[in-house]
Amino acid sequence: MSQATEAGPATARPARLPPATEQGALGWLRKNLFSSWGNTITTLVIVALMAWFAVWFVDWAVLNAVFTAESGQECVGKHGACWAIIGAKFRYIFFGSFPYEQHWRPLFAILTMLAMLVLSCDRRMWSAGRLAIIWGVGSVITFLLMLGEIHIPVTLIFVVALIAGLAGYTYRRRVAENAERLAYIALAAIGGLYLILRILGVVPAVAIPIALFSYVETGSWGGLAVTMILATYGLAFAFPYGILLALGRRSNLPLIRGLCIGFIELIRGVPLISLLIMASVMLPLFLPSGTSIDKFLRAQVAVILFAGAYIAEIVRGGLQALPKGQFEAADAMGLNYVQRTALIVLPQALRVVIPPLINTFIGFFKDTSLVLIIGIFDFLKTASQALVDPLWTGFPGEIYLFAAAVYFCFCFSMSRYSKYLERELNKGTQR
Repeated sequence: MSQATEAGPATARPARLPPATEQGALGWLRKNLFSSWGNTITTLVIVALMAWFAVWFVDWAVLNAVFTAESGQECVGKHGACWAIIGAKFRYIFFGSFPYEQHWRPLFAILTMLAMLVLSCDRRMWSAGRLAIIWGVGSVITFLLMLGEIHIPVTLIFVVALIAGLAGYTYRRRVAENAERLAYIALAAIGGLYLILRILGVVPAVAIPIALFSYVETGSWGGLAVTMILATYGLAFAFPYGILLALGRRSNLPLIRGLCIGFIELIRGVPLISLLIMASVMLPLFLPSGTSIDKFLRAQVAVILFAGAYIAEIVRGGLQALPKGQFEAADAMGLNYVQRTALIVLPQALRVVIPPLINTFIGFFKDTSLVLIIGIFDFLKTASQALVDPLWTGFPGEIYLFAAAVYFCFCFSMSRYSKYLERELNKGTQR
């Protein structure tokens, strides 16, 4: 008995590692791909098909492909892809009918928008002031490059001053010093006074002209620049507008709630194509004689309205997912509605709905191709128009594969950023 006591319990066994075939890569393969005869056969068949397709695709797209040619006739009879069409039509695909000698302008406009998006994705830039500077400066540069000249209405400047003053005072009045509160009040008062005088007709409409390049009308725009402008600014305006719709739909005021519900259901109940046709064909019929609105701007507004209605429902789902205790805690701290919504409610609600939001962004980035219905040449349309040239007819596969690769780069980047953002914002809730 003493020996058994000294040696420990008779039932004790030393811990052993699982078999090598059940851990690591080999274990994963055995568990997920070769767990039964049926799974094994299915895996082998799929791997064989993928290997055959990979060999064929490399042979077609790389080994036997034609990368340089003067016309499509040099690719006829070849067994590979005719990538020479991409090199010959590269400028038209990306820049459309924009004046040939001015193609550097849409190129730098695209780079400017990409820089705006990359900086906006940096969490260190997530402050109202920094984002306002990034998007304000970037937007002026973008449209100055695309249009050649822009006219900034003075009324717009005072509207921004009024909104900034009211928002700053509402958001900071309980924590700011007297000088800061007075600055917000003065800013809102100046903006409001100017708008009143403008409405009464005392102050004339004045615009600040900035003209650095030759003017290019929106009808000559095309290619990737059009797709990026429609998607970037469409979603940039639709996001806050969708949040307001979601908050309005949850309002306790019956009139506001009813208007928001009616608007959301109306917009979500019709396809985007119908809104684009309405904006392009029907809207001019209701305008006074001699009044016209740019077709590109009408398409942009239609995209904003449509995207905002879908974003509103996604945000509403996030608001409903929050526990009631979060609202009660904010009220107990003495926060007003704006502070409670901006500091407590929206950050948590938006964190919950990051995946569906990014999914909506990706969908609307691709849906910009629908503007071809009203005669606006986006990236996909200019790519397909490259096949109209008699010298390069007969190679749609190469064109659409190239367009698909460009769309994939943008959509995959948004998807990966979504996963990164979801992981970073949920660190505090992980166990």
